[in-house]
Amino acid sequence: YVTAEVGLPTLTDIVKELAKPGRDPREKFEAFSFAEGVNSMEDLRKGMKLSGIVTNITNFGAFVDIGVHQDGLVHTSQLANRFVANPNDVVKVSQVVEVTVVEVDIARKRISLSMKTEESPKADKSGSQKEQGTRSKEQGFMNKEQGAKNNEQRPKNFNQKPQQAKKEADGDLQEKLAKLKGMFK
Repeated sequence: YVTAEVGLPTLTDIVKELAKPGRDPREKFEAFSFAEGVNSMEDLRKGMKLSGIVTNITNFGAFVDIGVHQDGLVHTSQLANRFVANPNDVVKVSQVVEVTVVEVDIARKRISLSMKTEESPKADKSGSQKEQGTRSKEQGFMNKEQGAKNNEQRPKNFNQKPQQAKKEADGDLQEKLAKLKGMFK
């Protein structure tokens, strides 16, 4: 490693400084270790929580090395508790992640994993969505109060057939035109 720019005395000084405890300028590094007792696909059980390292990211999910010969797939629908359009927004290659085993198919050598967390308690799910509100194509999910407000904001011909609405709109335009003409006489 001795070159014209870096001599032997410089290299020995660097080695001496790195040997002193607490003086290493490098960032702390934690060695990653896989779960003990999980060495093959046969050792995996549904619901097991394991640590793993993201090895590859695709459009349909991320592959995670969990310590067995075959990497497991975390599908995009299982990457987070929210919608994920691009897996790169959630994980990066070489990132350490916590996963849950969803399914193990030994015959096809496939491991399905999930990164979703159980954050909402089951008591919050007592009422159904249909009781709490309705869903409309234009507005998305809304509660009863929002639905009433939206009905007030809609034009009066909103629920009519298109032909009826056009006739009524033409009539309204004729009235407005007559008013405008009256203003300029």
